[in-house]
Amino acid sequence: KESNGPTDCYAAISQVDRLQSEPESIRKWREEQKERLEQLDANSRKQEAEWKEKAIKELEEWYARQDEKLEKTKASNRAAEEAFVNDAEEVFPGTEWERVAQLCDFNPKSTKQAKDVSRMRSVLISLKQAPLVR
Repeated sequence: KESNGPTDCYAAISQVDRLQSEPESIRKWREEQKERLEQLDANSRKQEAEWKEKAIKELEEWYARQDEKLEKTKASNRAAEEAFVNDAEEVFPGTEWERVAQLCDFNPKSTKQAKDVSRMRSVLISLKQAPLVR
């Protein structure tokens, strides 16, 4: 029933023979190389841990900045909405074009949108200058 027994013994003996037949300088170099590799692995693990800590800290700072920016945007949107609602309540006859002009951006250089709205802008400007007669 010794299926692996003799093979393991022979492997151990051959290992001892190899170590005994190995010159001292090679054995010394092998040990030094093993120590160097262990040192490099330790440094690598240490550096990786530092990078992870730094990445976590930067990610937390980024989330904090994003939350702050989001809160500022929410506040400015609420203020703009209140101003819009207050202006919408004050309706006087004959001020329709002024209200349209406030809602439209007539500056052709500001291209916040991807669509071409120059024709609509020109139509609104021409209607403002010469309104339709009913």
